[in-house]
Amino acid sequence: MALNQKNNPMKEIRIAKVTLNVGSGKDEEHLKRGLKLLHKITSTTPVKTKTKKRIPGWGLRPGLVIGCKVTVRKNTERLLKRLLAAKDNTLSEGNFDSKGGFSFGIPEYIDIEGMDYDPELKIMGLEVAVTLERPGYRIRKRKLNRKAVGKKHLITKEEAIDFIKKLGVEVVR
Repeated sequence: MALNQKNNPMKEIRIAKVTLNVGSGKDEEHLKRGLKLLHKITSTTPVKTKTKKRIPGWGLRPGLVIGCKVTVRKNTERLLKRLLAAKDNTLSEGNFDSKGGFSFGIPEYIDIEGMDYDPELKIMGLEVAVTLERPGYRIRKRKLNRKAVGKKHLITKEEAIDFIKKLGVEVVR
């Protein structure tokens, strides 16, 4: 790494958002429990996810509610540390994608720090997706003069792994 890149504040990686997802299929009772679980973990109101395509083999049609999700953009590092502790601060290299994001699943919510068993929720799992970004990524989201992020500024899989290792997470090959 060149000397000027080490101190470049535009190269610093940060957590853009953490998205938690519970898939329920067509089971409405599971959906209600999923909504309550996500609210309990993040204290943010989750939204229902709906199908966009028709898949007759699975009995799905457009507009059918099949899950719920919540996106957290504030205090993400504290939430992420709680969620990673449920995975014993260990991730696989396969959890990372080529764009620098990563995701993992938590089989039982009772593994999350600060969460106790709730008989009403029973045993449920959830999926966690983390999006990483650098300063300057706003150019692809802004309204006027929208542009693509340059290739040198994109986050690679290796940079995302290095970032997560700084948080104390072990990445297994």
